[in-house]
Amino acid sequence: MTTDHATPAPPPAPFGTPEAPRVAVRGEATLEVDPEIARIGITVSARGTDRRTALDDLTRRNATVLDLIKSYGDAVEKLETGAFSITPELTRHGRGERIRAYHGRVHISAELTDFTALGELTTRLADQDLTRVDGPWWALRPDSPAHGEARRQAVLEAVQRAREYAAALGARLASLVELADLGAEAAPAPYPMAAPGGAVRAMAFGGAEPDLPPALDLEPQRQTVYAAVNARFTMTPPAL
Repeated sequence: MTTDHATPAPPPAPFGTPEAPRVAVRGEATLEVDPEIARIGITVSARGTDRRTALDDLTRRNATVLDLIKSYGDAVEKLETGAFSITPELTRHGRGERIRAYHGRVHISAELTDFTALGELTTRLADQDLTRVDGPWWALRPDSPAHGEARRQAVLEAVQRAREYAAALGARLASLVELADLGAEAAPAPYPMAAPGGAVRAMAFGGAEPDLPPALDLEPQRQTVYAAVNARFTMTPPAL
């Protein structure tokens, strides 16, 4: 007994046909835009001859810093506490060792959208006892419209480039066959991290002055947004 099997349709020609040639192009776009957020890192430290003294001092300073950051209200979009540690400092004593002091640290990160408030907050934090400030690191939000605009411009460039190739052959574009993000067919590459720009580092060990310190004048670093697409089109037969 024989069974009839439907003959599968032949796969499309990978490079098109004389009647419907294919053209493959890449579209790219690079934009420079103002940052939307700025991140700073704050390290609050304390030191005491015994563990309880160091811990109490660290707790007090941590609360002071958190209250100061929160006083800026909506200018602070995110506030998080990271690592916390209390570490004994050992010193030689005869043939052995003994604990000389305890060092405490707590790390805080803050994300701000008001860059005027950022300059003032940075200097006020650096003016606190045993408080270190790192940053700012400028960035865009993941859902920033700048990313979509870059992708749109990359697609427009791909279409324009394909049209120019077709026109050079006396043809015109007929249809879109494929549109893909660069590297979409392969394993995704790690997202490149931008180097911190305009970083400011400060460490304060003295007591805070009665008057507020002058606000630091910060110049936001422009952000580069890049998008690339691969596109394949069919075109009408060329006039060779």
